[in-house]
Amino acid sequence: MGKSTRLQSALLLIFLITVWGINWPLTKIALEHTPPVLFSGLRTLLGGIFLLIVALPRYRKLKFRETWKIYLFAALVNVILYYGLQTIGLNYLPAGLFSAIVFLQPVLVGVFSWLWLGESMYGLKLIGLILGFAGVGVISMGGFSGDLSVTGILLALGSALSWALGTIFVKKVAPIVDSIWLVTLQLIIGGFVMTVGGSQFESWADIDWNWTFVLCLLFIAIFVIAVGWIVFYYLIDTGEAGKVASFTFLIPLVAILIGTVFLNEPFTLSLLVGLVLILVSIYFVNRPRQSVMKIT
Repeated sequence: MGKSTRLQSALLLIFLITVWGINWPLTKIALEHTPPVLFSGLRTLLGGIFLLIVALPRYRKLKFRETWKIYLFAALVNVILYYGLQTIGLNYLPAGLFSAIVFLQPVLVGVFSWLWLGESMYGLKLIGLILGFAGVGVISMGGFSGDLSVTGILLALGSALSWALGTIFVKKVAPIVDSIWLVTLQLIIGGFVMTVGGSQFESWADIDWNWTFVLCLLFIAIFVIAVGWIVFYYLIDTGEAGKVASFTFLIPLVAILIGTVFLNEPFTLSLLVGLVLILVSIYFVNRPRQSVMKIT
């Protein structure tokens, strides 16, 4: 990989970690003005519509008749299950605990990439993935309060599993489908399903269309959902899925730092310890493989 490509990947990673980190506090603010399922549907549906503007000039690459099953499965695992289980599960568990479980995803991606994509796995990389998950857990210790719900834990595990499977699936089918159309259609299909579902159980009248909500919705739909997924899949497609996924451990850290600076949330010892674990994790996962023994 050349220097310019490495720099480009680094800048895209910084962008992705930043906007996906900002997403958590912005979502928290938005949910004060809207029912959860309708919000999940609206943000993903709008993200897909924005991307449709980019996708339409590439209509020859759609090949819907041959690839429609791929779009449906991607919408199921990456949008409906990932966001749906996440939205429902937050009603059963504290946000910190729930997010810690969801960010088991990079560990699952690392293992699945080894099993199904033929990516290398070695002791230090596996230790790094586990340390990253542990770092997220330490950071989220503040959310470990109240009774633990088995239902909530299962929903969080389901959200992490669906995201991991979706990530591996997208890398697997990358040579078959156009990436722009894949993201666009999975967002439109998944967003439509969740919006219709939300309409059945929630009321549109409960949405407070003030400027705070509208700005949060637009930022999340454009930068977090539309642009964010494109960048994520580009990085997964051009690099090792396990290594790219390891950097997503930084997302909860960014979210908590933003909360500390802008929402007056305390900077705790657990945050510092978690940061150290995450940094060590990323170093281990991305350390050149020739210096360690590969697992076969």
